[in-house]
Amino acid sequence: MSMYSSQSPRDQKTIRRIIKVNHAGEYGAIRIYRAQLYVARKCYPDIVPFLEETLGHEIEHCKLFSNAMASRKARPCRIMSLWGNGGYLLGFVTALMGEQGIWICTSAVEAAVHCHLDDQMAFLEGRDTELSKVIRSIQVEELHHLDHANANISNHGFWSRTLNRVIGLATDILIWLSTWGDSTAMKSELNKSNNTVG
Repeated sequence: MSMYSSQSPRDQKTIRRIIKVNHAGEYGAIRIYRAQLYVARKCYPDIVPFLEETLGHEIEHCKLFSNAMASRKARPCRIMSLWGNGGYLLGFVTALMGEQGIWICTSAVEAAVHCHLDDQMAFLEGRDTELSKVIRSIQVEELHHLDHANANISNHGFWSRTLNRVIGLATDILIWLSTWGDSTAMKSELNKSNNTVG
């Protein structure tokens, strides 16, 4: 059973925001991969299997977070349309840049998400073990996406680094907006804890 109900109101609010942003992020990822698949099927058939597998993972992740909402009184993010429309536009534009655009996009998004998932799991430890386990299982697949994308990036020049930074920054901003700044507060609290322990 979830430990959510025994938490302080502040912790409950943070847990709800974690679920909301993760659900929205998975929805955005679904839109990214659907747009990339649309282009890849016409132009880069060799990467279609990876995109189809990854899309399947993201759909399943989105369902897991959706299922976790009711017992924690969470609702979908208010800026879901921004995640969805922004995700589709990002996927479509990066796919038009070629296979490298797809790999760079995947790498940037997954790297940003990975850092936030680490922070979330540290916050959830002792607060919501059930949700922490869900996130940990999802992170395994997300790391596979990240590693696969990084292994296929052949261009590490200026445009590649710039695109990676822009996408990563946009992802961080959406996460911050979706959690009303809780993502920054969590990171700050964890840094203080780690510095105290160190």
